[in-house]
Amino acid sequence: MSRSGKDPGKRVKTARGRTASSNRWLSRQLNDPYVKQAKAEGYRSRAAYKLIELDEKFGVLKGARRVVDLGVAPGGWAQVVRKKRPQAALVGIDLLPTEPLEGATFLEMDFMADAAPAALVEALGGQADLVLSDMAANTVGHKATDHLRTMGLVEAAAWFAVENLEPGGAFVAKVFAGGTDADILALLKKHFRTVKHAKPPASRKDSSEWYVIAQGFKGT
Repeated sequence: MSRSGKDPGKRVKTARGRTASSNRWLSRQLNDPYVKQAKAEGYRSRAAYKLIELDEKFGVLKGARRVVDLGVAPGGWAQVVRKKRPQAALVGIDLLPTEPLEGATFLEMDFMADAAPAALVEALGGQADLVLSDMAANTVGHKATDHLRTMGLVEAAAWFAVENLEPGGAFVAKVFAGGTDADILALLKKHFRTVKHAKPPASRKDSSEWYVIAQGFKGT
């Protein structure tokens, strides 16, 4: 405890070779209440609470029977789907390996590969009624480039949703810095009854991430 009586939080022990940014990240992780809660409740990542909070506000998981999780690793969102909709079919895809989860099918492949959309639909056994995307491109440190790379993934995810959702379905995706680009927003507004943006409490305040929530798919 400090002299003021307040808990200053855990301090990171210095380690030879660790950068200042690494120390900041580690310190933030150690003192993040969502990280602690995720460990206590058995979720693979703090990101699980983003989906929980979005579901509480928008009811995105309500009635979901077939769910696609794009950028599934390490599986926090998939765990939430399995907990809230245990009877739903769930298929996830990621370049990174994802630890198996009972009741879910995970594909270790690039979503941008030509074969990926068909592989997802085949594994799901039909059209989805919910497409989730927590994908983000690996950053290169150049803000404009990083934004364009991630929005390219969002656009691909949006087109996948438009081409593979059942009428009435929903699409939830992570976007950055100012929300969804105009072209993607126009696509979503054309095909969904409602399109909204939200920043769930679990998203760190210093993060530029937001989420777009498109509901009531009109069909193609």
